[in-house]
Amino acid sequence: MHDRLVGWYRDLPGRTAAQVSTVVLHATETPDLESARILAEDGPPVCGHLYIDRDGATYRFVPLDRVASHVRGHNAPSIGIEIVNSGRHPDHFDSRSQDPSENFTAAQIGALKNVLDALKQDFPNLREIVRHSDLDEAMVPASDDPSRLVRRRIDPGPRFPWDEIAAFWNQISDAST
Repeated sequence: MHDRLVGWYRDLPGRTAAQVSTVVLHATETPDLESARILAEDGPPVCGHLYIDRDGATYRFVPLDRVASHVRGHNAPSIGIEIVNSGRHPDHFDSRSQDPSENFTAAQIGALKNVLDALKQDFPNLREIVRHSDLDEAMVPASDDPSRLVRRRIDPGPRFPWDEIAAFWNQISDAST
């Protein structure tokens, strides 16, 4: 894992490992890791803890002992993992671009499994894994037609191998009990 800590992480509240119960999976919905990094550094103080690039390299933007802002209403007990994927970029809320075309790479999925296994060992109360879209189901007016509503968040999206990751999570959860 490589540290690329955002400059403002010290402003985030601290927490203990025992306070963490959930992993939230995201897709960056940016063209690449550097675009996600620029958004995290220069935009509002919103980002995940960990980022997994297309080649499987994993980067820490926020230390895990800090509360990162990555999902409304669920930040304090969770670790946010962002997986680099273009998703709906650049027209996130256009009603005609709600079906992402990019698949996640095998390297990303392998790295994610390694990260999940390590997190499970380091956080004693880690019990749940969810997708960002499971927690944020808000609808917003489509940018191309405000009379139509689209999901505010769909990530990690329909091309993410959720069944595979959920089965892996269950496997490592059973092994740790």
